[in-house]
Amino acid sequence: MPQLPAPDYPADVRARLETDAKAIIGRYPDSRSALLPLLHLVQSEEGHVTRTGMRFCAELLDLTTAEVTAVATFYTMYRRKPSGDYQVGVCTNTLCAVMGGDAIFDELKEHLGVGNGGTTEDGKITLEHIECNAACDFAPVVMVNWEFFDNQTPESARGLVDDLRAGRTVEPTRGAPLCTFKDTARILAGFPDERPGAVEAGGAAGPASLVGLRLAKGEAVRPRVVHPRGSAPSDEPPAGHAGSAEHLSSHDAPQQTSASDPAHPAGPVAGGSKGAGDSSDSDDSRDSKEGE
Repeated sequence: MPQLPAPDYPADVRARLETDAKAIIGRYPDSRSALLPLLHLVQSEEGHVTRTGMRFCAELLDLTTAEVTAVATFYTMYRRKPSGDYQVGVCTNTLCAVMGGDAIFDELKEHLGVGNGGTTEDGKITLEHIECNAACDFAPVVMVNWEFFDNQTPESARGLVDDLRAGRTVEPTRGAPLCTFKDTARILAGFPDERPGAVEAGGAAGPASLVGLRLAKGEAVRPRVVHPRGSAPSDEPPAGHAGSAEHLSSHDAPQQTSASDPAHPAGPVAGGSKGAGDSSDSDDSRDSKEGE
């Protein structure tokens, strides 16, 4: 059966949202360009984009609800159902997965008792796997309301969600202090973050991400040996190169990361492998078996 028209916001809520919406619309020469921030605005009201929120956007921008729905369902940052105060996203794209993202995601699913997109019973945590967040040099990465928590392990990620559920203060690895998902949505709508120190807090790309920029500027970049998993990185620079040791990437992260598939660890095959010069041994063995 078709759904009845979406109910409107209460009068006082609508009046407040209209004031904010007009400020957003005024930034654009074409009003329909304001749709994305308006969707963040209505998401900040209820924690997800409701039918009422989409009706509100359509009316203010002179669009059809079908046009608004098409946009709201396309972008994954817009929630279509009630969700938690903290969106905990585990990157499971290629590099983070290899470095332990899959293991972290499996650990959190079991620990929280929810699947992908599920919300804990206390309404605190919504868990999801997410695509690349351009932080590969800090893999594996967990994001909470789009703030970075770098170089995570299953143990540290479990402690992170426990702290969030207990109401303890949690500091991102870099970037602004953490706030609730509703507050994050309002900031994404384009309104200033008025918390003390929030604007000054910064986050930058890791040194590994900036190597290309340094080379383009003509700066000398010393070679870096990527150590195999399980071997401790040396504090000494490679022979013939000066400079102090620095943490350049997650490959030699200061804490132990977990393999995404412990049952099939990466690494050389025990006993070594034959090189090209050993092919004659294989041929002799084959010939002897055929002779039998």
